Formats: sequence, structure tokens, C-alpha cells
Amino acid sequence: MNRFTRELRIIPGVAWLVGILLYLGFASFSAFMMRSDAELRAWPWWGQSLFIGLMPVLFIPYVALIGYVNADARRRGMRYVVWTLLAIFIPNALGIILYFVLRDPLMTPCPHCATLVKHGFAFCPKCGAAVSSVCPQCRRAVEPEWSHCAACGATLSEPRPKEVA
Repeated sequence: MNRFTRELRIIPGVAWLVGILLYLGFASFSAFMMRSDAELRAWPWWGQSLFIGLMPVLFIPYVALIGYVNADARRRGMRYVVWTLLAIFIPNALGIILYFVLRDPLMTPCPHCATLVKHGFAFCPKCGAAVSSVCPQCRRAVEPEWSHCAACGATLSEPRPKEVA
């Protein structure tokens, strides 16, 4: 299974259902408008069919993206209700684009108790186990290749070279 398929699986079923219901509702409304409006009735049959069938298709991916924003923000430990409302109410899908630009990194499991821990935490909030390397002076999280702490400037032990697999 590729990454795209795994990411599609986090979209809630309710989002797919709402998207399909919106599609059916808009297609029904379009069909009704085709029969009641004289100008639209003058279109060729294939044009009417394409309009009724393809115009509402835009609802399905839009609602699926809103569902993805909700589930992904929840998975990353973000304020998912706020991001979902922004994705819905900021026009032209700018809320969705903002989410993808500003989203937090995925949470990582604690090696000791498997609790999901936010990126940048040095210790697990549940069991207190070290999740990443820490500065010996200020105890903040540091990257393994750093030679100095970004928070307090303390000299760290010699940077470890990355292992080549």
C-alpha cells in the first residue's frame, strides 16, 4: 500500500457520505433546473448530461479534503475543530491550503510506553522517558547533530555523524 492510499484511509466515512449526498442533491437540483428553465432546455442533450453529471463532482473532493483536515489535525495533536471550521469557512479552499502550509509534524510514539508525543518534546508526558536527546544544562530537546543548544547556547557533546544504511 502506498502513502497516498494510507492517507486516503484517514478520511472519515462521514466526509465521503456528505460529499456523495451533496453530489446527489446538486445533480437533482441541476436536473430540475434543466427542465424548468427554457434557456437550459435549449442545450443539446449531451451538454445537459455533462452539466448534471460533472458539475457536482467538485463537491466530493472538497468535502473529502475537509474531512482529511479534520482527521489529520486530530492525528497531529492540533486543534482539529478550529482547523476544520477554517477549512469550511475560508473561501476558495484557502483554509485547506493554510492547513497544509501550517500543520505540525506527526506525533511520534514514546519508545517506553508508546504514548504519542508531540514533535519537539524531550520527555514523554505520561511516563517521563527520554524521547529525544536533551541539553545537559537546560534539558530542552536538541538534534543529535547539533554542537550547541539552540535555547541556552551550552556546548553539547561531540555531534554524532549520521549512520549510513
